[in-house]
Amino acid sequence: MGQSPLRLVEDRISRAELAALASQGFGDMIKAVVDVKRGIMVVGGELHADEEAVLLDDGSAQSDLWGINLYPAERGDGFVEFDSMINVRPSQGNPSRDVMSAATRDQIRSVVGALVSA
Repeated sequence: MGQSPLRLVEDRISRAELAALASQGFGDMIKAVVDVKRGIMVVGGELHADEEAVLLDDGSAQSDLWGINLYPAERGDGFVEFDSMINVRPSQGNPSRDVMSAATRDQIRSVVGALVSA
């Protein structure tokens, strides 16, 4: 399995581009880290921590970053999976790899929806 290149998404990325990046790594899935405050994300890392590091270096706050997996071929709820080790933050009320807060999930979906085009 190769690793797709890390890509900072500040504007738009298509599902086709996500699928192409996914095919270079995990196949049907691509990892992403979303900054819910800045409305940007990084995709394409082998580990969510790699993407998180790019955003931290770019000025993001740790508390605003959430790891997800995107499935470009899926529609609806199957498109975004809220599962990452970087999400384990008991100090923020999130003791799980999953994103426990419905409000935070909504923020993540909103950012992803704004950045990913059909």
